[in-house]
Amino acid sequence: MTLGKDDLSGLFTAIVTPLRDDMSVDFEGLQALVRFQIEAGARGVVPIGGTGEYPALSGQERVDIVRACVEAAGPAPVLPGVLATGFADAVEAGRDFVKAGASGVMTVTPYYAAGTEGGMREYFRNYRDAVEAPVLAYEIPRRTGVALKAETIAALADDSSIVGIKYSSYDMPEFIRTMKLAGNKLAVLSGEEPLFATHVALGAHGGVLASANVYPRHWIEVFKLAQAGDLKGAIAHQQHLDQVIGSIFLETNPGPLKYYMRLAGMRAGSVRLPLGEPNADTKRALEAAFAEMEKATAA
Repeated sequence: MTLGKDDLSGLFTAIVTPLRDDMSVDFEGLQALVRFQIEAGARGVVPIGGTGEYPALSGQERVDIVRACVEAAGPAPVLPGVLATGFADAVEAGRDFVKAGASGVMTVTPYYAAGTEGGMREYFRNYRDAVEAPVLAYEIPRRTGVALKAETIAALADDSSIVGIKYSSYDMPEFIRTMKLAGNKLAVLSGEEPLFATHVALGAHGGVLASANVYPRHWIEVFKLAQAGDLKGAIAHQQHLDQVIGSIFLETNPGPLKYYMRLAGMRAGSVRLPLGEPNADTKRALEAAFAEMEKATAA
């Protein structure tokens, strides 16, 4: 399928990479997770981003994961993350993922050797031409130290370099400017659970969310309420997950999230180095959050 901005609406779950006890990829668990998401109403899945532990996987594992996700997702879009630091590595990964059946790729802004705004524009323009597939830019300044200006995002849309952007930032003034300058040119997807309802109410087309691994239906309902103009109702519904969100991000994602998924009886496994199991305090917070959600859903 040819993916356009209008196809990027609703929930796209940033899925974890389930691991077995020997730390190999649990492909059966992965495909079960993808099917769970699609059956719950997610529009698509985003494997092997930060939540999917891209840096800890080999190139072949990444390709095999994409292929498994495509098989399980059916016609739903699969948009694997590309978290490479350099252009050549990012192009190689993107091409491999497209050959494996991906509908497009979610490519992080280049970091470490970060360019100017003009350099970023050229990077994505050349990247789109090299990969020959729809590109969703991924902005996450707290991880990369790189934040695109609203004008640059609009220019990237004008260049047809990207069809959308995952906006993982708490900079609300810049988000508002981005929606003003580029909101009608590309799909803006929120990457921040606490701001998701507000982002959608301000025009975001949907979101790429990690906690949706466990609660996709909850986030879809938040999306529907916010999109319909009921921001108060959307925020109230979103707040049911406040304790969960607070606990799963106490340490670097996805360590706490995978522990929470195991509490929920889901196949997730542990994480690969340099990440590790959550510390005792974090585990207690996760267990408390899970107990509260169980109590709330049973009421």
